[in-house]
Amino acid sequence: MKLLIVEDEPKTGQFLRQGMAEAGLAADLVTDGLSGRECALSGHYDLIILDVMLPGLDGWQVLRSLREAGSPVPVLFLTARDAIDDRVQGLELGADDYLVKPFAFAELLARVRTLLRRGVVPPQETQLELGDLHLDLLSRRVERGGQRIDLTTKEFALLEFFLRRRGEVLPKSLIAAEVWDMHFESDTNVIEVAVRRLRAKLDDAFPTRLIHTVRGMGYVLEERDD
Repeated sequence: MKLLIVEDEPKTGQFLRQGMAEAGLAADLVTDGLSGRECALSGHYDLIILDVMLPGLDGWQVLRSLREAGSPVPVLFLTARDAIDDRVQGLELGADDYLVKPFAFAELLARVRTLLRRGVVPPQETQLELGDLHLDLLSRRVERGGQRIDLTTKEFALLEFFLRRRGEVLPKSLIAAEVWDMHFESDTNVIEVAVRRLRAKLDDAFPTRLIHTVRGMGYVLEERDD
């Protein structure tokens, strides 16, 4: 496994690279966004630890370039930007995790290992459907009623999880753990925001809603005779 660390603060970058090495993980370190984007697009890395406030290009721009290029490499934001809006923006752009500085290295390492352990989708499970909703895992295409629906990376992952567990009431804590591989504080509204945005694209233009809120419990994806 090889990591890329994009961090412009020298002491933090060296600390991260040394810590990963001691944990048995090789890591390259770059200190600006342009170099980070170039290295990340090379496809030689299994995971990227990315700061937001970088010279050249910021972390948002680096991640956006990766996802627009179709790169699936896991990205963990490690940043001092601790506002909820920043977390939501990072996750909506396609980040797989978000950790705020200052941080405990043990927690960072645990999250890195979790992302590296993430399995791939079995080849036979390439088509997921519910009613007129169709998701193709190979082409990353979503359609409802024959109409294409464009989703962000995280919205696609959230919908895939809903479809795999369709008919089940899914608590917010389970969604956070399975879709983001992280635990959210109970007063954080990241899950609500993500579901609301997915619902706006998936349900608002159609007569039958598929995503339902189960008050006090979570969400369920199912067809209902309203």
